[in-house]
Amino acid sequence: MDNTTEGKWDSLPVKLNDGITQTLNELGFTHMTPVQSACIPLFMRNKDVAAEAVTGSGKTLAFVIPIIEILIKREDKLKKMQVGALIVTPTRELALQISEVMGQFLQKFPQFRQILLIGGSNPIEDVEKFKEQGANILIATPGRLEDMFRRKADGLDLALSVKFLEVLVLDEADRLLDMGFEASLNVILGYLPKQRRTGLFSATQTQELEKLVRAGLRNPVRITVKEKGVAASCTQKTPARLCNYYTICRAEDKFNSLVAFLRQHKHEKQLVFFSTCACVEYFGRALEALIKSVTIHCIHGKMTHKRNKIFSEFRSLKSGILVCTDVMARGIDIPEVHWVLQYDPPSCASAFVHRCGRTARIGNQGNAMVFLLPMEESYVTFLSINQKCPLEQMAPVSDVVDVLPKVKALALADRAMFDRGMRAFVSTVQAYAKHECSLIFRVKDLDFVALARGFALLRMPRMPELKGKNFPDFIETTIDTDNIRYKDKQREKLRQKLLIELKEKREERAAAPKRHNDKNKAWSKQKNRKDRRRKTAAKRNRDEGSEMDDEDMKELLKDTRLLKRLKKGQISEEDFEKQVTAGPKIKTKLNTEISNLYKYSLP
Repeated sequence: MDNTTEGKWDSLPVKLNDGITQTLNELGFTHMTPVQSACIPLFMRNKDVAAEAVTGSGKTLAFVIPIIEILIKREDKLKKMQVGALIVTPTRELALQISEVMGQFLQKFPQFRQILLIGGSNPIEDVEKFKEQGANILIATPGRLEDMFRRKADGLDLALSVKFLEVLVLDEADRLLDMGFEASLNVILGYLPKQRRTGLFSATQTQELEKLVRAGLRNPVRITVKEKGVAASCTQKTPARLCNYYTICRAEDKFNSLVAFLRQHKHEKQLVFFSTCACVEYFGRALEALIKSVTIHCIHGKMTHKRNKIFSEFRSLKSGILVCTDVMARGIDIPEVHWVLQYDPPSCASAFVHRCGRTARIGNQGNAMVFLLPMEESYVTFLSINQKCPLEQMAPVSDVVDVLPKVKALALADRAMFDRGMRAFVSTVQAYAKHECSLIFRVKDLDFVALARGFALLRMPRMPELKGKNFPDFIETTIDTDNIRYKDKQREKLRQKLLIELKEKREERAAAPKRHNDKNKAWSKQKNRKDRRRKTAAKRNRDEGSEMDDEDMKELLKDTRLLKRLKKGQISEEDFEKQVTAGPKIKTKLNTEISNLYKYSLP
């Protein structure tokens, strides 16, 4: 099935409700996409659906419309606290986006209420909101939804509410499993009725997803939407109207090239992907200082309350820059994104395709570019074969200006910026070490000096990967970095207090008497101490169970000394025999001991 428009909505074999048709016209959706024309009739005919379609193919409407149609046609109308549909999605941003689309359709159907259950807010507030308003449609992330099922003590019996469930949708199902939500999904599925319609929507198929299909769906209809003109054995996974580029630049020139490119396209809407949250924090602040008259937002997975607001603000912009991690790589529909830039290749190859899919959505034109180091160029071939994602080389960015001195000045002016840079460097090296394509991305091939220069570091950080290495080519700042102060006065005050406490502890340790350490003693003294311990242990054993008395032991020790003298040649065997005397009480024992000494001591 080609990923082009598939006819008007009235060509569906099932008639849509007038309210839905009216909303589609208001939103400007005059034609269906293939995934919509395939899924909607099947869902409405009580079929389970497992749909795989390239990112940006219109999967959201493919389940939003059937959900409303099914709830409208339900014989027993849903009451306030009865949930008829549940949509589970991996990220808050995607949940917000689905909720927004659902809300536009529900304006024509006020009898239905939806509720959004996502992280970043107080769960008690969600409980109270559900109890007060009720909900017939739940849109949730797995973690918060699982938590809500356990809120019976707070007066919310969600397990009872979902007994009326008609439809379950797992959006970006492969990502739900990749992000480690399998355990949460199993808990959630355990609360849901078996008699329901289920839809799994994803951009890629994995073995884990196949297991979920077998476990959660009953005789599902499988739908795969391919790009137009692409053979089934060589399915292109990126949108057909996406221009996908790569550019090669050295580590120390990479950030300069990024800044030059963003300045040249400052009137366009751009996403910039980094591999770690620390890089988003550091380079995002640097870009804010270096690129003027452009709105720049930052989003990463460790943000809590601000993420939803930032996402909504950026979606409404005509132009701007969003610096982000892979939390924005899946299912997010941001209108009119002109460029997707990948500063770091993602650790997972499939994430590369999903990042690119943030542009060229629903048949629109879009562009994507990844920055690669010279040693990483073979990644282009890997993507072409592994992900069916061909890339075209772009010439190096022109009019590049060295902005790294300005970034260093930012770090010298504020310790917070200095700290961010150090954390970003460390996180990048660690992410590089965990890359899925370990034959291409190898830490041992990294030029740490060039990388540190590209991060505008004032000194090399202390980290295991750099332990024992010297970097004579890296010129550290002449300023003592311990003296760099925080701009935030309260934070600097706290730092100074901690420094004083640390100094006092060091002085206390220096003044305290040193503990003796056997490892630092001469070997002879260590041996003497061991001998004393051995003799003490021997005496303890004698006291506890030996048949010999003290007099017998003295005789034995005397004869042992004589044996040692014999071994050293200090006495003859004849003298030895004369001097060795033993009473009948210990004769047998003594003979055994002497025999052993002969056996192991004499040459």
